[in-house]
Amino acid sequence: MIKWVAAFLGYFLFRFPGAILGFIVGSFLDNLGGSGGGPKTVFQDYTRQRASPADFELNLLSLCSIVIKADGQVNQRELDYVRQYFLSTYGKEKANAIFRTFNDVIKKREISSQRICEYMVQRTRYEVRLQLLHFLFGIAQADGQVSKAELNKLREIAGYLRVGRHDFDSIMAMFIKSTDNSYKILEIDKNATDEEVKKAYRNMAKKYHPDRVVTKNEAIKKGAEEKFKEVQKAYEIIQKERGIS
Repeated sequence: MIKWVAAFLGYFLFRFPGAILGFIVGSFLDNLGGSGGGPKTVFQDYTRQRASPADFELNLLSLCSIVIKADGQVNQRELDYVRQYFLSTYGKEKANAIFRTFNDVIKKREISSQRICEYMVQRTRYEVRLQLLHFLFGIAQADGQVSKAELNKLREIAGYLRVGRHDFDSIMAMFIKSTDNSYKILEIDKNATDEEVKKAYRNMAKKYHPDRVVTKNEAIKKGAEEKFKEVQKAYEIIQKERGIS
């Protein structure tokens, strides 16, 4: 709206050149106003879509339950992992309220991972979805290992969240150890040159730096910090193996 008013005023004052300049300046002000004048957060996305921040928590808990039940059994350590997170993040009163709401929801309808993920894709940035996947992997590993059924479910969820294959493999390598694990975390081949290793580390460190994950959700923040540490650790291992300074 501002851009058209600015264009009209520009034309009135300076004719056609003024209209063009006014339109450009007005477009900038429109965009600035749409961002809320501050850093963009996942909750601003929800507000713009007329949904409350509690929706994120409820959908997060729904995805947690899907991962926990992926192998056909409910493991107490995985449940404790999720419950402890909500208690430490929101406090006992709010955490219990979230769980009560969640229990009411699952009694009334079937939980669809695809529908939840589509909702998340529309309302969260890619960096936030990466950390969400990292948190879900943490739940799957809470009992000491990530089962094949859990891994398949996580891969399915990653697809719905539109997480790229290389990013998925990188996160998976942080929880499921295998040959050349450090290289997989940095998303490069073991035959990469030293310069390629350094470049990959710089790219990954920038990509997963906690400052890039602008959100108030503690689970996502924690996932960002843990993933950033894993990237640093992987690079240090390769540095030591190759003698890279």
